[in-house]
Amino acid sequence: MTFAEIGVIVLPVFGLVGLGFLASRFGLVGDRVGDGLGDFVNVIGIPLLIFRTVGTAHFPDQSPWPLWFAYFGGVIVAWALGTLIATRVFGRSRTEGVIAGACASFSNTVMVGVPLIVSAYGEAGALPLFMLISVHLPVMMVTGTLLTERAARLDRGAAEPFDLARVLKRILRNLITNALVIALAAGALWRMTGLPLTGVPRTVIDQLASAAVPCALFALGIGLKRYGLFGEFRIAAALSVVKLLVMPAFVLVLAHFVFGLTPLWTAVLTVTAGCPSGVNAYLFAVRFDTAHGTASNSIGLSTALAGFTMVLLFNAVVQFG
Repeated sequence: MTFAEIGVIVLPVFGLVGLGFLASRFGLVGDRVGDGLGDFVNVIGIPLLIFRTVGTAHFPDQSPWPLWFAYFGGVIVAWALGTLIATRVFGRSRTEGVIAGACASFSNTVMVGVPLIVSAYGEAGALPLFMLISVHLPVMMVTGTLLTERAARLDRGAAEPFDLARVLKRILRNLITNALVIALAAGALWRMTGLPLTGVPRTVIDQLASAAVPCALFALGIGLKRYGLFGEFRIAAALSVVKLLVMPAFVLVLAHFVFGLTPLWTAVLTVTAGCPSGVNAYLFAVRFDTAHGTASNSIGLSTALAGFTMVLLFNAVVQFG
């Protein structure tokens, strides 16, 4: 794959992000438009895309465990590095350190990962991606919430016992009402029935699913204006380097050399690992009322830089094909 061919994949994706940012910056659309598009993407568009893929595609006879181990091995490294950068280099609290770790490891799989993978690899690439998404949100949300709860208690010097059951109950409630989780379960159930997905229902699903990708990218561009780029520039830049370059490098090594995954699966994992920071890192900051600037600036800066680093990642994975 030449740089020109890589550019054909990457430029339209981040071009739509740029158009969304410019439209918001010059007042052509307001923040409410971005919120509405984001709701459509997260509640309808991407869930239908997941449902269609899981419910109708042919899954290879291959265990997902090597895929999960390769990816989350990179997550562990990136989260640890992000936490150390925040606490040891910038002198932030334990809670801010955990949130910084989330910024360095929590990929924007929906708004950026899905459009990139579908554009580059089509349905074949969507399969391993959705296998990853099936556990990505639960694992990251449970880990992030537990680590942040513990860090917040240590920062406060709290002496009361940690109520693990209460925290897990809240996490479970959030997960079972999440549209992505519901779509994965519904797709699996439909697949078990053996029924075809055809006719008018398939046409409607295809049309809504096809709108998800451009809407996701345009909404992300609108969100960039809200998140900002320069309030916590130094720490956001350091975390962005970990997120965009260090994490995908570790995932690439684990996927190719340690677990021997196919070139396609290796490419999908590496590109997904190199996606910019996801909004869930900011939700952690809001939930615990700390590190808002670190989280928002990491999301904004990593998204702005990802258009350039993705060219490097696509070129890297080609070398291992």
